Amino acid sequence: MVNKNKIAEDLLSWYDINARKLPWRIPPLESKTGVLPNPYYIWMSEVMLQQTTVAAVKEYFLKFITLWPTVFDMANAKDEDVMAAWAGLGYYARARNLLKCARVIKNQYDGKFPSNEKDLLSLPGIGPYTAAAIMSIAFNKKAIVLDGNIERVMSRIYAVQEPLPASKKALWLLASDLTPENRCGDYAQAVMDLGATICTPRSPKCTRCPWISNCLGLSQGIAGELPKKIPKLKKPIRVGTVYVAINDDHSILLERRSKKGLLGGMLGWPGSEWAIMPTDHLEPIEADWRSVNEPVRHTFTHFHLDLTIKIASNVKSVPRVGKFISKDEFNPNDLPTVMRKVWDKASEFLE
Repeated sequence: MVNKNKIAEDLLSWYDINARKLPWRIPPLESKTGVLPNPYYIWMSEVMLQQTTVAAVKEYFLKFITLWPTVFDMANAKDEDVMAAWAGLGYYARARNLLKCARVIKNQYDGKFPSNEKDLLSLPGIGPYTAAAIMSIAFNKKAIVLDGNIERVMSRIYAVQEPLPASKKALWLLASDLTPENRCGDYAQAVMDLGATICTPRSPKCTRCPWISNCLGLSQGIAGELPKKIPKLKKPIRVGTVYVAINDDHSILLERRSKKGLLGGMLGWPGSEWAIMPTDHLEPIEADWRSVNEPVRHTFTHFHLDLTIKIASNVKSVPRVGKFISKDEFNPNDLPTVMRKVWDKASEFLE
């Protein structure tokens, strides 16, 4: 049986020594004295960490708090500047919600993040997990944080064999049962760290785990098989065409995508719709188009995308779609990953 009376104490003792150093985190030596982190930092880091690894987020987090040190700065930022800074991080709806949420915090909450679940859930881009993380980590309130790492830890500690996502509710209840009344933020981060560094998806380091004597999955010899998951469906493939045009003064034709849908509000190459079968469309500008020899493949959450690239140099006509941006103003790093892949391939063939 899991010893609930001692398990939180064991984990927090382990965390006091092994806590990861993260730019948004208050180390346990300070948090135990009552020092709380900046809620703006916790909110931003949690939004960035949705569907993204800690390693990838660190650089972006530091860039964002340098450019926009407070929620007021973020609220006053230009949409295109934030979208450009976000480029490459993916899941661009998060960046749009970042701006929307910052403006609500500024205008409705005088720049102060609410600390209760109801108000947090009313904010753009904040769901149950993010609300719980902010309550727990930023305000040291008891809230049940359940991310992928914590789901894995709970499924192994309790030997839960029902596959995800069906077992999510049961795992939440188990996590709730273990969560202590004190050091709530440290405890939530400790379970995250345990899953990220010890109770890893493959080859868990069980001999180094502070919960080794409480792990039913380990005692039953099935820890490495958990959590079980329902097999994912094969991703469909969509296709499209993009156009990379350079005019005679070396300016580059780009368009800003609609705010709705994938890559909303981002700069990109004009092109067709992305569909299962090629669609009829109008070229963005009259030019002598040449096709690049192979498409660019990019994978989104729900589908693979194969983009055929067409290029044209020394273009002189007026574009039907988009506008030319001078070579000095063009920064490939402002493009989302799929569009940057297109540029990397197309630039090999452009004169």
